[in-house]
Amino acid sequence: MTGRRSPHWLLFLGLAAAVVAADQASKAWITGRIEPGDVIEVAGDWIRLIVTWNTGGLFGLFQSNAAVFAAFSVAVMVLIVVVNGRTAPGRYLSVTLGFLLGGAVGNFIDRIALGHVTDWVDIGVGTWRFYTFNVADMGITSGIAILAADALHLGRRRDRTARDAHE
Repeated sequence: MTGRRSPHWLLFLGLAAAVVAADQASKAWITGRIEPGDVIEVAGDWIRLIVTWNTGGLFGLFQSNAAVFAAFSVAVMVLIVVVNGRTAPGRYLSVTLGFLLGGAVGNFIDRIALGHVTDWVDIGVGTWRFYTFNVADMGITSGIAILAADALHLGRRRDRTARDAHE
């Protein structure tokens, strides 16, 4: 036995499936109730529901390129699965990768089925608005935030270890 940890496939795939299910269900629910362009205020002007179609990529960049982003999504999804299998991550990394895979799959389904990604959460104040997003985007953002927090934590731990070694 090498002592290598095994990938947490059930956790990884279960979380990815949960993100995809929540994403697709929320998009079906919202598009069944709100016409594109209609705005429903949830928390005043701060949080609104509004259906938009993104034919581009992150933050609406590169519009009318859904097919390109669909192909890119396939590569990213394969990479995420390979990383989960080859690095034998602990639960922490499997959760991170599960969020990322679920978000990538959720938006990929839209790009293939609809030719665009359905976004519907709008946050901001007055004319200052953040980019409209969806549950898949929340999964991707959560995964990135966990990776960033982990990187900061590892950096601090390495600094402490190096400092302790020199004392």
